[in-house]
Amino acid sequence: MEEMFEALAPEGFDRTLTVLGLAALMGGLVRGFTGFGFAMIFMPLAGLVVPLPLASALIWALDAPFALPLAARSLKHAAWREVLPLLIGATVTLPLGLWLLLTLPSSLMRWLIAGLIIAAVLALAAGWRWRGKPGLKLSFGVGSLSGLGAGLAQLGGMPLAIFWLSAQNKSAQQMRHDLVTYFACATLVSGLLLSWNGILTAAALWKAVPLLLPYGLGIVVGSSLYRFASEDTFRRIAYGVIALAALISLPLWDGWLGRG
Repeated sequence: MEEMFEALAPEGFDRTLTVLGLAALMGGLVRGFTGFGFAMIFMPLAGLVVPLPLASALIWALDAPFALPLAARSLKHAAWREVLPLLIGATVTLPLGLWLLLTLPSSLMRWLIAGLIIAAVLALAAGWRWRGKPGLKLSFGVGSLSGLGAGLAQLGGMPLAIFWLSAQNKSAQQMRHDLVTYFACATLVSGLLLSWNGILTAAALWKAVPLLLPYGLGIVVGSSLYRFASEDTFRRIAYGVIALAALISLPLWDGWLGRG
């Protein structure tokens, strides 16, 4: 895998910077198109060349400057009665997810989470739809799962995406507004936690500077492609991103992806 990235890099370029730049570009394309998925793409690729805590800090540093401008266009369109309970639930359980990550066998938790996600994607692809409007308890519960997922395996967007993609009464445009708004708010919360734990440092912010250009380019291109996609195409691509994220997170690939 690393050799593939090295072959794509022009001679004389730093391998680490090249891998991070390609990961930022690919993650930006997905983020701009679907409104989520950057961490799912960036984390396993960045983990090839930098420690995972640094990769987490880079994700925050790259996404924060773009998350708020993206949300500025979606804030007034977001369904706040659904978004707020999700945010509250995620904020409550994110520290618990981080604690479990440090105390329980990570491989076991990753197998469990990936299995649940793949099962959910298969159910959605088979045509299953949740009927009705989400209540307060359901939204809080999904947000809590999102917080746990973010702490355990960098998959906080999965429960949210599955929750909103399964709602047949929510359009792709409305779902995108809600996702973008949620992740902008969640960025502020996660930044505080990363700083508190000594992960988000001045050195990490400085390392992110060269990656802002490829990530921003990916977001612009992805956002442009979104305007030309039908709702069915949007959902198929979103399902694909979810399934790919679950598969990449499996411990089965740790050796190949360079994760210890």
